[in-house]
Amino acid sequence: MTSKLKLLTTGSFVAAVLFAAAPAFAAGTTAGTSITNNVTVDYSVGAVAQTQRTASNVFVVDRVINLTVAEVGTVTTSVVPGQTGAATTFTLTNNSNDVLDFALTAAQLAGGVAAHGGTDVFDVTGMSIFRDTNGNGVYNAGTDTALTFADELAADASVTLFVVGNVPLAATNGQVAGVRLTATVREGGLAATQGAAITATVGANTAAEDTVFADAAGVSDAARNGAHADDDDFTVATATLTVTKTSRVISDPHNGTTNPKMIPGAVIEYCIAVANSGGADATSVLINDPVPGQLTYTASSILLNGTVTGSTCNADGTAGGTFVDPLVSGTITTVAAGDSRTLVFRATVE
Repeated sequence: MTSKLKLLTTGSFVAAVLFAAAPAFAAGTTAGTSITNNVTVDYSVGAVAQTQRTASNVFVVDRVINLTVAEVGTVTTSVVPGQTGAATTFTLTNNSNDVLDFALTAAQLAGGVAAHGGTDVFDVTGMSIFRDTNGNGVYNAGTDTALTFADELAADASVTLFVVGNVPLAATNGQVAGVRLTATVREGGLAATQGAAITATVGANTAAEDTVFADAAGVSDAARNGAHADDDDFTVATATLTVTKTSRVISDPHNGTTNPKMIPGAVIEYCIAVANSGGADATSVLINDPVPGQLTYTASSILLNGTVTGSTCNADGTAGGTFVDPLVSGTITTVAAGDSRTLVFRATVE
């Protein structure tokens, strides 16, 4: 028991020493700060105190350049064809010990695997970068500010950025557009003006303020190059509708409802089935069907929002719709993804 206790205690002490030996620094002391250290030496000769001796050392804290660009969240941004102002969100953090500017570029991926799976196959248009001006984490057109560089970002500070674009109307369900945001460090110090490029100090430490790049590698850039990038993507989730129109004979003047035929005087039932095989609901689905001249519409026969069993339409809809000769019309409020809904009506053969 004693030996085990000693072992645990020793292990805890070692762990504590290791933890203390590797502190997690953030930006740290501001670059350019002069640190002065004064020392005094007192001594005696033959029991007689002598004049105190002093010495000083001054050095300048060098500049560490470190930054991260990271997408916000871990899922793709869902969009629909024709959507304007589609936005994906990133955070830029200045981990340096100086106030800096950061040049910003947004680029489209050119094929390949996107950030959240799938293959990049289309581009958004009108792509721009915006700053989250009101700090709500959501892109607000007309409120958030378009920019090409992050201005005067303080040490340890972060800013939320949006990459915004328009989704082509021709984009189809499941297609992916990958985008990349890259930030490159620039000199700070002058508000509203992008600072000059920065280079790392080469060679031995100097008495002046040196610059050290300490950034990690991004998705498209090497470590310690004063830049960082990350990817995100837009994935189209839309309704994909298939329309099927069928007809069946209900009755005729001679056979009634027993084995009726499509002869003059027969009552015909039409079914318009709308199937949604896409990844999003279709809403306000308006159906217009002109009745052929050889048929006479049966008044109040329209049924909306019915279901389908296999390939057979069920007459289980709700009365509605309109008929303005020759047009049968009706709106289905929602055809959910993976579902089918119908409009059914009847007419008589002339």
